[in-house]
Amino acid sequence: MAELLIGQLLRFEGDPMTEGPDVARHSSRGAVVIEDGRIAAVGEADALRRDWPGAAVTDLGGRLISAGFVDAHVHYPQTQIIASWGKRLIDWLNSYTFPAEMRFADPRHAADVAALYLDLALDHGTTSMCSYATIHPESVDAFFAEAEARGMRAMAGKTCMDRNAPEGLRDTAQAAYDQSKALLQKWHGKGRLSYVITPRFSPTSTPDQLAALGSLWAEYPDCPMQTHLSEQVDEIAWVRALFPEARDYLDTYETFGLLGKNGIYGHAIHLEPREIARLREVGAALAHCPTSNTFIGSGLFDMHGLTQAGLRVGLATDTGGGSSFSMLRTMAAAYEVGQLRRYPLHPAQLWWLATQGAARALGIGHAVGNIAVGMEADLIAVDLHSTPAIAQRAAQAGDFWQALFPTIMMGDDRAIAGVWIGGKAVRALA
Repeated sequence: MAELLIGQLLRFEGDPMTEGPDVARHSSRGAVVIEDGRIAAVGEADALRRDWPGAAVTDLGGRLISAGFVDAHVHYPQTQIIASWGKRLIDWLNSYTFPAEMRFADPRHAADVAALYLDLALDHGTTSMCSYATIHPESVDAFFAEAEARGMRAMAGKTCMDRNAPEGLRDTAQAAYDQSKALLQKWHGKGRLSYVITPRFSPTSTPDQLAALGSLWAEYPDCPMQTHLSEQVDEIAWVRALFPEARDYLDTYETFGLLGKNGIYGHAIHLEPREIARLREVGAALAHCPTSNTFIGSGLFDMHGLTQAGLRVGLATDTGGGSSFSMLRTMAAAYEVGQLRRYPLHPAQLWWLATQGAARALGIGHAVGNIAVGMEADLIAVDLHSTPAIAQRAAQAGDFWQALFPTIMMGDDRAIAGVWIGGKAVRALA
């Protein structure tokens, strides 16, 4: 039976980063019809009630119906080390990340953390994400098995490293190729799952490993590829020392066939003009990780400059270098970074970056991240009065954006009043 959700409604008919906030469409009394896991109709509540008289009606009152959040860059194995104190990137890896990732050779541990992460993500309204796993194939299997059990559209890949990592977290060029290919063939395109070829970053892969993964990507060019790029200035200096022949950081990927339109490059804070030009030329995407970039002191992402240059950008928590599981908190951090860059993002732009913008960056924008007929019904209901502090500010709002913005800046999982995955309610209405 079809289900009719009624409430406030937010959707997009264009890209507010380049076309302006007016491409966002808000209805104070809108509706969505869900049928067979997809969005069958979108419109005003009264009209859809007449057109779908047999639909089961769920009236959400003043809650906001939105596409579920999409997280463009996450490390699910770092769930249990989130909000660890006092390190920059390289020290963070050695002190927290690598010891945590060592444990993922144990399939039971991997499954437990995957389940914990995915449940936390859903609690915060995140319905799709692109995750790094560890070098262990078991970590990929665990993540995809848990995502499949929840019916989620999810993306992940085995993180490949064959140098500058501790014993037990290094594979080889051949093992990276063989294991990644086997996992790709097992999971890519299975249900709502996508495999992602995943070299961690240039410093932890030899040229031979990068070349092997570039060859794999050439065999499966429709498969996404994710890695890290220009996160911190000392990291960039390290890359220069390891690859003295490279023109810049991006060249360490480009030389080995790891630059392309299905590439997702995390952070990308300290880019050179040539790197920006090449990323734009090939149509690659960037993942903006504002809580991580500030938490470990990486720098301020140039949202305005990079989007105006024509690059696709999606918002990301970067759990656990990022300090929150919440895309609301991530939007707030993106706003704060924009302020420091003298480019304050409009609420429509922030919401876009956390939904359709991130989905487009991941190559899944045709399926999720917006409310439109034919799209998969991954939806959330957002309470714009979820705490007393938010409610008292929203009560003074003069328009919808003023009412939404306090939830962006102060909201958390309490604001997520309901979650639907493939049209099925997986979080009860609060």
